[in-house]
Amino acid sequence: MLTNVEHIGIAVRDIAASNELFAKLLNIQPYKSEAVESEGVTTSFFRVNQTKIELLEATNPDSPIARFLEKKGEGIHHVAFEVENIEAEMERLKAEGFTLLNEVPKRGADNKLVCFLHPKATNGVLIELCQEIKE
Repeated sequence: MLTNVEHIGIAVRDIAASNELFAKLLNIQPYKSEAVESEGVTTSFFRVNQTKIELLEATNPDSPIARFLEKKGEGIHHVAFEVENIEAEMERLKAEGFTLLNEVPKRGADNKLVCFLHPKATNGVLIELCQEIKE
């Protein structure tokens, strides 16, 4: 079950400049920054009440974010929803006819397991499912 909007991902060309812009806009500093090697990105997170804003900068020209920026420019890349059981939610959505971009959850930023849904099945919006990794 989708429990809430976990974060909104925004593709940016320059994460340092974008951190400054969003710090001014939101009147807060990012609480976390990390590299996600498997996705070829550096991320930065801002918390706005219960929702987070994730800035994503490509670290290599073959990454999904680099391709997105080349095709569409800076802007909203994805909307992420928190789920209680990512594997069960993946199975439910697959049974409903959605196309998953990965068949098993993978480790993402901010201590999450993640899975993406193909935007062709979600009105052109890339949807991410997120589950907190409990260690």
